Amino acid sequence: MSRFTDAPLLAMAVIVVQTGILILGGLITYFSFKAYRRTGEPSLRALALGFGIVTFGAIVAGILDVVLQTDLVIGLLVDSLITLVGFAIITYSLYVE
Repeated sequence: MSRFTDAPLLAMAVIVVQTGILILGGLITYFSFKAYRRTGEPSLRALALGFGIVTFGAIVAGILDVVLQTDLVIGLLVDSLITLVGFAIITYSLYVE
């Protein structure tokens, strides 16, 4: 029995989770940007940008994994780097006055 017998099930789980991240991250980005447009607060613009980048990272990781079938570690590294940038921007948005 191969250790990759559950690979199709795991691939489907990754697709479901990445889709959830895309939907929720998109909603957070949308509402943050909507709040920025209503108030004009630069911190809300940075917050929307940060969440948009985190969401974009999930999309890129999904494309690398499912469409381009790159090595899982490479997809994870790319996703982690993009998430790091997004969280740095989110952190900045919490300190902007």
